[in-house]
Amino acid sequence: MADNSDFLLQFQEFDSAESHLGGNRDATTISIEDEAAGSHKPQKQRRSAPVTSFEEDNDPLANDDKTELLSGQKKSAPFWTFEYYQTFFDVETHQVRERILGSLLPWPGKNFVRLYIRSNPDLYGPFWICATLVFVIAICGNISDFLVYLGNPQYKYVPEFRKVTIAATAIYSYALLVPLALWGLLVWRNAKVMNMVSYSFLEIVCVYGYSLAVYIPAVVLWIIPYETVRWLSIVVALCLSGSVLVLTFWPTVRDDRPRVAIAIMTAIVALHILLAVGCKAYFFSTLEVEHTAVVAVVGNVTKSSPTTDTMP
Repeated sequence: MADNSDFLLQFQEFDSAESHLGGNRDATTISIEDEAAGSHKPQKQRRSAPVTSFEEDNDPLANDDKTELLSGQKKSAPFWTFEYYQTFFDVETHQVRERILGSLLPWPGKNFVRLYIRSNPDLYGPFWICATLVFVIAICGNISDFLVYLGNPQYKYVPEFRKVTIAATAIYSYALLVPLALWGLLVWRNAKVMNMVSYSFLEIVCVYGYSLAVYIPAVVLWIIPYETVRWLSIVVALCLSGSVLVLTFWPTVRDDRPRVAIAIMTAIVALHILLAVGCKAYFFSTLEVEHTAVVAVVGNVTKSSPTTDTMP
């Protein structure tokens, strides 16, 4: 047992490295815990790093989208694509409501384009206002004819569906061709008078489209078969919608020569009056109720008169 005492294991506690290296401050120590912590740290960093697939790196469309998002700019779609025209109908409901109310209640000193249109010009409101006006004119025109000739036995009511086509041609031609001609004229005059206020074609279309909103309730009143009521509604609608056009386009021509400015404003107002009067004269009958009643009474008297037989 004495011989085996030399083989007994004895544990000895070692002092810390700081006590042994106290005299040599230039010495360096290596800790196992530091190595372990250092070996795990890059793994966590590698795990948190984003993983990009080979397909994303080689996809040019994905790279283009990332570049557009990072730069804050989006490429505009070509004009022959659906996405190009989709942007013109991107408008909120409250914006359309405010623009319609603004066209119904024009106020001097407030520019309709700068106040309502310039932030986000759209085609949604003008398109549906024109479509609604077309169907209102066609439907109310048929109802008006029915009421005017009501009681006349010689009149047989037949719906005139061609009024829809004619009304659509007149309204949409006015809402597109007149703004196009006015935009070209303003661009031409702007090249001669540099301090003129300029509008884009889309802004002019918006002004004309929203200015027609007041005619929708006015046309409904044209169902009443009295010319006084009809002309009164026409005058009110012309004053409201015409004021929107005058207050909007006068700043664009007031810096021009007086004759040119007056001629342009006169043409704008004259075409607007021509549209209203033309629709009223074509789609709504001018016969008075009193005239219809007289014809009906005369017809009834003729039918009730006794016939006399002649003797041979």
